[in-house]
Amino acid sequence: MTEASPVDISYDEAVAILTMNHRPYNLTDAVLANALLAGLDAAREAGARAVVIRSGLRNFSAGGDVAMFEARISPEKTPLPLSPKKFLDAFKSYPLPIVASVRGACVGGGFELALACDFIIAAKSAKFGSVESTVGLNPLMGAIQRQVQAAGLLRAKEICMLGHRYDAETMERWNLINRVVPDEVLDEATLVIAQELAHGPTIAHGVTKQIANIAADQGVEAADAAMGELHETLWDTEDLAIGIKSLRTAGLGLAKFVGR
Repeated sequence: MTEASPVDISYDEAVAILTMNHRPYNLTDAVLANALLAGLDAAREAGARAVVIRSGLRNFSAGGDVAMFEARISPEKTPLPLSPKKFLDAFKSYPLPIVASVRGACVGGGFELALACDFIIAAKSAKFGSVESTVGLNPLMGAIQRQVQAAGLLRAKEICMLGHRYDAETMERWNLINRVVPDEVLDEATLVIAQELAHGPTIAHGVTKQIANIAADQGVEAADAAMGELHETLWDTEDLAIGIKSLRTAGLGLAKFVGR
């Protein structure tokens, strides 16, 4: 990608790092969304085994571009240029683990972007919120239902109806982010987790993601019904053979997986 791109891509071994530079605030418009989807495709084609999404600006994302909403309520009623369902489906079906690394403000559509990822690591000073109610909307890209799944009905209503901002430690306590770290070690802490994922059994991680998504969307019974067929893809992988051999010869947790 060129320097002018709203998303720059770099690599640290098998980790692809997508850095959002969509000035001034990484607003979640069609330009940023399409650049992120292109970055995910490029990472997979390059052989990455985990992806980090981070910001190169002060804030992770200040939310949706109000210009889209103004166009939608204009006499022309211009449709939103971004399909929330298409965007969410792309993240959900992506076979590699995606880690959001959050500093600064992560609100509105930015919070929804983070929630679409598989892991959220946040700087202690980061602020989160579903603030759409302050302009007469509610979250358009899945935050309500994901907050219900993770934090429960009452918390989701509180977050989305009041439109407040919350500190990272509160979000961790409410089960909406994975980990809070000191600001100065955010990049390092994120990369440690991403590298651990990248050095794991990549195909098995993809199946784990599929089963977890089915359980979240359709319930445990549906996940139970689907898991047998999904597990079939694992029996012929190199990583399983490597893992079993390593267990026999070196002990637990020492396998060097190759992602195949």
